[in-house]
Amino acid sequence: MNKFSFYDATSIEEALEKVNSTVSSTIQPGASEQASVLKAGGIDLLDLIKEGLSKPEKIVSIRNIPGMDEVSYDEKKGLSLGANVTLDKIATNARIKEDYLALHQAAEKAATPQIRKMATLGGNLAQRTRCWYFRSMYHDCFRKGSSVCYAQPGENQYHAIVMNEDCASVHSSSLSTALMAFDAAIEITGQGGKVKVISIHDFFVLPSVDRTRESILEANEIITAVIIPSAKGETKSHYIKMGERESNDWPIADVAVVAELNEDKCKKANIVLGAAAPVPFLSEPAMKVVKGKIINEESATAAGKAAMADATPLSQNAYKIPIFETIIKRALLALV
Repeated sequence: MNKFSFYDATSIEEALEKVNSTVSSTIQPGASEQASVLKAGGIDLLDLIKEGLSKPEKIVSIRNIPGMDEVSYDEKKGLSLGANVTLDKIATNARIKEDYLALHQAAEKAATPQIRKMATLGGNLAQRTRCWYFRSMYHDCFRKGSSVCYAQPGENQYHAIVMNEDCASVHSSSLSTALMAFDAAIEITGQGGKVKVISIHDFFVLPSVDRTRESILEANEIITAVIIPSAKGETKSHYIKMGERESNDWPIADVAVVAELNEDKCKKANIVLGAAAPVPFLSEPAMKVVKGKIINEESATAAGKAAMADATPLSQNAYKIPIFETIIKRALLALV
């Protein structure tokens, strides 16, 4: 691990002043080309440093900035979560469990209890892919600038089964699946205090668009909050995660469903798949199947089949298709 200086910022403005995009002379090929980086919980950053993928000369902590760890609710504006809210705080918040069940379930199933105490919402959204070829300092993969995705001909049992033509990595955020299903918005603050609010649907970036990043977040920008629209009385949600182990494991497949129901009839639904693609995947074919229909065994089964109709599994991950079909069905039926 390389030497670095550490700065504990007390405001967003101060943090942005300390962060710059100067290229360091110590940066190695495939490593992050930032001399200064931001740290909240530091879970992903520490891994990137240990793996030789990030060699910062300065780490700017935003963990102790006042107000960034608050949860608030407004009937008109909805639920506001500061970027430094921990996964544990999301998992144990009564309002979130009552009105945004899928988000509660996603946070509750993420990582270990110890990591949930440290990991933050903003860091979870901004983390880099966990693909083992990307994380290996010995593989100059597609995301590091080469023309080769080693997962496609190699060990790919945990990789993408849709939108995997250029890069077969899957996005690692445990909360993004649920947040996308809730049509969340992300508040980003840049230099000069400029604030922009964008839909989470526009936040993530496919490797075919830009292989060097997973999101639109720039080096001199900070996620400051996530806003979820007010929960309507007729809205229900559910999240399911499947892993090789019951707990403390990365998902093989996960799904979040948020639907507006009139009794058991679906007025509209968002069905989002995680660990299926390089970004959280909104399955429009599955959504079309259940829109205007009674949620029952037949329609839920059809939705799962529709979601996987265009899947392009690799040599070792076709087993994901029946898993996704099943958990989509189960999540829909859980609503009714």
